Amino acid sequence: MPIKATRTGIVLRPDPARVLYRPFDLGNSNRILKIIARVSSLTDDEVEVKLEEVIREFGGRHYRLERFFLNRFEQVKEHLLTDEPLLMERKLLLGAYFTMEYSLESAALFNPSMIWHPDQTNLPAGYKRFILSLRATGEGHISSISFRTGYVDKEGDIVLQKPSRHVTSPELIVSQQFKKDIFVKKLYELRLINSISEGILAGLSDEFTLPDLEAQVKRVMSQFRHNAEYDTITSGLLALARSNYEMHFDDDQSLDERCIFPYSPNETNGIEDARFVEFCDDDGKITYYATYTAYNGRVTFPQLLETTDFTHFSASTLNGAEVQNKGMALFPRKINGRYATLSRQDGENVYLMYSDDLYFWQTKELIAKPTYPWEYVQLGNCGSPIETEAGWLVLTHGVGPMRKYAIGAFLLDLNDPSKVIGRMSEPLLSPDANEREGYVPNVVYSCGGQVYQNKLIIPYAMSDYASSFATVNLDELLAELKAGQVVPQTVLNEVN
Repeated sequence: MPIKATRTGIVLRPDPARVLYRPFDLGNSNRILKIIARVSSLTDDEVEVKLEEVIREFGGRHYRLERFFLNRFEQVKEHLLTDEPLLMERKLLLGAYFTMEYSLESAALFNPSMIWHPDQTNLPAGYKRFILSLRATGEGHISSISFRTGYVDKEGDIVLQKPSRHVTSPELIVSQQFKKDIFVKKLYELRLINSISEGILAGLSDEFTLPDLEAQVKRVMSQFRHNAEYDTITSGLLALARSNYEMHFDDDQSLDERCIFPYSPNETNGIEDARFVEFCDDDGKITYYATYTAYNGRVTFPQLLETTDFTHFSASTLNGAEVQNKGMALFPRKINGRYATLSRQDGENVYLMYSDDLYFWQTKELIAKPTYPWEYVQLGNCGSPIETEAGWLVLTHGVGPMRKYAIGAFLLDLNDPSKVIGRMSEPLLSPDANEREGYVPNVVYSCGGQVYQNKLIIPYAMSDYASSFATVNLDELLAELKAGQVVPQTVLNEVN
């Protein structure tokens, strides 16, 4: 009988009480002026009373709220009619009127990815701490990345720690340095190189910042503004720079208080399905990468998140002829000296890609296609490959009749992962009666699991609403995979 995953019974549901502050952007300068005028009509005493009321009602719900109010004031003060100095209380109150609460996971908390925490200190023997990243979805169906922490005890039981109610998005670093040669390479990929972009780039140093680029665009405006392509090229240049950014959380914030909220033009409608992996470079350096899907409401863009400490992050565009569709999943180390990733460019088959450059991917090789009835609609990965002595263990998702998603697995050769050496003919996990109701019914899905104490731990989402965990004995799973029938590579090559 085919092996099946064992459910733990843990359910991680969305919590609408976890709110963060966001800019309340009216998008109308006339309305902004009216609000400022109304606040300006208040006496100093009235301002003080109203501000105290706001702080009393919202201060305990947020981390450093007054700092954000002051930042919001700085962003709208250009609409003030005079340069007359304002009291700090009035600045803060004005900032409050242009701030809103956002319940980041009010709709769903799903598609989890599990990695081992970089800090394994102060734990009992046999315990291991982990980080769980999740796709949090709130008002307007905007997705962001939320975090939880927990540990696996010496018996293999999973314990999630209760998160703080405070949630904060990071401080964006606008002074990030761009290397001109890499920037130009990305522009070529985007077909944005012409006389206009060359003229703009000519005035920039070998390393430059976003403010440098914005200033240079203004500088050359008179030279190119009558060119029909000027707006297209300059907006493309600025969008590229804003899609490659850095962010920083305060060191004293716990990990579950940190939320990576959409920022770049590519992310206006959300950050989806981050697949985190602990990557060990040839020199032993550890970097945590996450491939994710940026969505602007029309088009999806594969992007890359990276950090060494979960405090400072950088987000980068991925480029190249084969950077398409969703579901890129990096291997946790280089294979034969090159970066490697699984992908699904055509929406239904699994491919393998190699590259010498982490940010550019030009070629692909088909390694697996839908073969069994439960995956006839499409096949994809459920996170980065896990290295075992038997081979690279890959969790997969398959879509069958009635768009039902199930989780399976296959095994790749350690030295040549283009070779599928084992594959399950039946899923490990399919939605049961308690899991099939949700925002998208009949779906179980994961963005990455881990192995601990000979047990494969699979965090998974239930119908795009809540999340849970299941486990599988690793030896039994590998034995079944190695015994499974594999489609000959020659057959795959015929359709590649």
